[in-house]
Amino acid sequence: MTGAATEVPRPREVGGLEAFHESSWGWALACCLWNRDEAEDVLQTAYLKALDGRARFEGRASERTWFFAVIRRTAAERRRRGLVRRLALSRWASRRLDPGAAIATPEAVADDDRVAAGLRTLLLRLSPRQRALLHLVFYQELTVEQAAGVLGISVGSARTHYARGKARLRTMLASGGGGR
Repeated sequence: MTGAATEVPRPREVGGLEAFHESSWGWALACCLWNRDEAEDVLQTAYLKALDGRARFEGRASERTWFFAVIRRTAAERRRRGLVRRLALSRWASRRLDPGAAIATPEAVADDDRVAAGLRTLLLRLSPRQRALLHLVFYQELTVEQAAGVLGISVGSARTHYARGKARLRTMLASGGGGR
């Protein structure tokens, strides 16, 4: 029969993924806190990343381990985007619900900018890991455990760096921004 459908060839690194699809599905469910809809989207996006080359298997680990990391990172990306969307929506809604709320004056905006700049300066004085953990927990509203997953470190290490970072930041704030 002419015109029969032919299978589209797949890249070598993606061809073996079907062998552990069930375990990938289980891992996606775990990464999405057993939310089936979210896990389906994460797994599909991870497969697409593997197919279109955004995620490349370089042979440093087994194919299964590599793909599980792709799933974990994809789930973390979706979680962060969702948090940012919900935060923005709640801020927008709170402003819409309070019609009597004062509109920020240029002076108030400038003061807020100065405070934020001062805090950024202090955060830059922390170690990169402490800074990353504090950012994920305070600005992205992740738990310390979630932040550990994003950074690929153990929860115990994350807790230690988080506590030390907070303590150091507290000391710098108490001393007027100084201290090492």
